[in-house]
Amino acid sequence: MNATATKTSNLGDRLLTGIERVGNKLPEPFALFTILFLITAIVSTAMAWGNVIVTVPGTDEPLAIKGLFTGEGIAWFTSTLGDNYIGFPPLVTVATILLAIGIAEKSGFLAAAIRYTIGSAPRWLLPYTVGFVGVVGSIMADSAFVVIPPLAALAFKAAGRHPVAGLLGGFAAAGAGYSTNIFPTSLDALFAGITNAVIPTVPALAENATEVNPISNYYFNIVSALVLSVIAGWVIDKIVEPRVERAKVSREEVNPETGQIMTDTRSMRIVGDEQTVTESQEPKTEAELSPREKKALIWACMTFVLIAVVLTVFALLPNSPWRNEEGNFLPASPLLASIVFIIFVFFSVSGYVYGRIAGSIRGFKDVPVMMGEALKDMTSFLVLAFILGQFIALFNWSGIGSWIAVTGATGLQNVGVTGFPVIIGFIILCSLLNLFIISGSSMWTLMAAVFVPMFGILGFEPAFIQAAFRVGDSATQVMTPLNPYMVVLLAMLRKYEPEAGLGTVMARMIPFVVPFWVAWTVILMVFYFFNLPLGPGVGIMIEQ
Repeated sequence: MNATATKTSNLGDRLLTGIERVGNKLPEPFALFTILFLITAIVSTAMAWGNVIVTVPGTDEPLAIKGLFTGEGIAWFTSTLGDNYIGFPPLVTVATILLAIGIAEKSGFLAAAIRYTIGSAPRWLLPYTVGFVGVVGSIMADSAFVVIPPLAALAFKAAGRHPVAGLLGGFAAAGAGYSTNIFPTSLDALFAGITNAVIPTVPALAENATEVNPISNYYFNIVSALVLSVIAGWVIDKIVEPRVERAKVSREEVNPETGQIMTDTRSMRIVGDEQTVTESQEPKTEAELSPREKKALIWACMTFVLIAVVLTVFALLPNSPWRNEEGNFLPASPLLASIVFIIFVFFSVSGYVYGRIAGSIRGFKDVPVMMGEALKDMTSFLVLAFILGQFIALFNWSGIGSWIAVTGATGLQNVGVTGFPVIIGFIILCSLLNLFIISGSSMWTLMAAVFVPMFGILGFEPAFIQAAFRVGDSATQVMTPLNPYMVVLLAMLRKYEPEAGLGTVMARMIPFVVPFWVAWTVILMVFYFFNLPLGPGVGIMIEQ
């Protein structure tokens, strides 16, 4: 390695080390938002004592900032603590969708679909298949980081390609494209709930903006998912695999003590919480489906298609109850309000059919057990939602959100920073924060409270700001040492490259980050300048 390359490498290592050092000093999300809640409480009280007012678009009377540490504030908080939590919008939609996806996942339906898709791909198409599966794998939530990479490695090895390329590509696609999908997911419901929670801070926004639902970014998500899948495949095929070959990384598992290829290898499994990596004695994961699993997958997919046909016919009936009063579906209708129900039916019924045929579901009594397991998986979110709900409620009640939105929007207009350049700045800010705040729900709660009202005053639809956030939220998370699943990937990588460290993993992820970020931003730019709908009935700018 020449001196220039060494200098660049050392600079990159120092940068990543610095990110890790700073990020490790940040509190956990619950503690972070507790601190932010207290800061908001103190600031709101000081502003209330200072008689700060703000004129919010859509209101005739100035809005006075209200403080938590006042008589009115204490009475409000003590009487609404439970409502602030239970009324946190994402709880309703996210919990419901996860119950259905839990059946599809716990029955083995989703994993079987992934195994079949990757395992049946021809050699030349394999990188692009892994890219696609990785991007759409977010439907499995965080499980995608554990399930997809080792399956991709097995498929690459079976096809005579380098397994490490599949391993790295599967992880990168799952992480860098995490916020998009060709299917509506629980993440869409989560983002929509948080977005809707802050819209009422500006009455004009609440009156004129389009309410966000889980498919408000659907068209944008489909285009993004397909483009990013192709890019991921190209990077795997043209950059990652050749680099791995040049580095002479072993194609077989290596004994970490002797450095010799292991003749009797066992599969490495990741179990436990985000920080725990252990070796399991469970049977080796197989990419190929058994005949029974293939039969179950066929019937589950047929069920999925049948449900789509039935629901489509029902929606298209002339007197369908899913139509609005004008007989249409846009801009609002019972159909759009039924998205959570539709997603629930798709995944719960298809997952049940798969499980019954595959033998993973013995009877209906197993369904609530699987639902319970799915809820266990989201326990951390249920706990975090308590403080997120309090923070959002205080932000809205106090009027601080409105004050920041009006002040920020006025400042941007005065300096002439409007239009798409301000969106670029927002994406960059999200990308930088994503290096330190990995939790998408936490970061969107923080960002939405400020930027949805602010950009709404500038004329942007809340759904468009949410789409911009998706770009910044995902692309950089696969290169930060604060991503807990980096430990998972490192454990898998060390089977082939025992000397690998976190720096190795992060360096291998960078070729994905830059093209993903650029391409995703360009896609958003195309939607903006051509004024394309982001989803059913949702445009770019608010129509007055």
